[in-house]
Amino acid sequence: MLNVTTFVGLDVHARSIKAVALDAMTGEVRCAAFGYDAAAVADWVKAIDPKAKCVYESGVTGFDLQKRLAALGVDCVVGAVSKMIKPAADRKRKNDRNDAEFLARLLSVGNVTEVWVPDDECEAARDLTRALEDAREEVARSKQMLSKFLLRHGLVFDETNPSGARKKNWTAAHWAWIKSVSFAERADNEALAYYIDRVNQATEDKARLERLVAAEASKPRWKRRVDSVRCLKGIDVTTAADLVFEAGEFSRFKSARSFAAWIDLTPSEHSSGEGVHRGGITKAGNRHLRKDLVESAWHYLSCSPHSKDLARGQVPDPRARSHATKGVRRLVARREDMLARGLNKNKANVATARELACWVWAVGRMAESA
Repeated sequence: MLNVTTFVGLDVHARSIKAVALDAMTGEVRCAAFGYDAAAVADWVKAIDPKAKCVYESGVTGFDLQKRLAALGVDCVVGAVSKMIKPAADRKRKNDRNDAEFLARLLSVGNVTEVWVPDDECEAARDLTRALEDAREEVARSKQMLSKFLLRHGLVFDETNPSGARKKNWTAAHWAWIKSVSFAERADNEALAYYIDRVNQATEDKARLERLVAAEASKPRWKRRVDSVRCLKGIDVTTAADLVFEAGEFSRFKSARSFAAWIDLTPSEHSSGEGVHRGGITKAGNRHLRKDLVESAWHYLSCSPHSKDLARGQVPDPRARSHATKGVRRLVARREDMLARGLNKNKANVATARELACWVWAVGRMAESA
């Protein structure tokens, strides 16, 4: 940054890019508009200043432009949009040029929080686990559609077992009941067949993606870390892969606290003077991993404090496995203590998830440094 005098803000859209270059020495501002063409942007930037530094906001356009510009020899970073706070006076003067100039000025004063850019292999692994999450949501959505279709016709699965307890949905007995349903109208039977096929297809897609994620996790780059993180209870191979792929490198987080903050499993706060007020988590971090860890934390309600048995083919780092065993004991004891104090079970679960994230970081760092 000490040798850079030209800063370029890029307002990036699916089909267009607005660029504003700011010369920090003279205050001169230049602007240009392009299609989504990294080569044209690179040529314009190099013509102004080959040492210029560029920035654009993180968002739906991802890291593609940054990678293309870097390959063309242009220094470009992606700024965390959640850390960019515009002055209130500028919020009613929004346009692409103003947005690009705002980015350039932020960069010139070193006020841009850079987003870590994964390499192509890491980004592809991330895409695979995110596709799996979409498939899981599709399964849940398809089952909901099927059950509500039946409910509209007054049909509810209500079988009980010999002890009198109601049998659960989506078991073999439930499916047998669904397939026994028949309507007087042909159109209703066609609709039922469609909903059943949709559930079956979504379930098959989910299973296929789970196999693909497991295969990706077994690659040499990931296997040691994935197997080590799996030593924590509540974390299976797909969840461990999700954590490892999304983090990319645990070493990029300076502490367990910063990793938990990145996932945003830390409480919100509104304190001033002597008043300290903390609330629920802000939900501004990595939603994907936050959901995984909150679900995993529920296991500590009933699991034992003993070490987790290794699965077939699982080869964790020995130090990481020993540390994970300590983590399991600590998390089980903490959860019991919170329940004994009468803490709301949902709050206790989020608190457990936050500490679980810290143990994931510690175990992952050990596996990386082995």
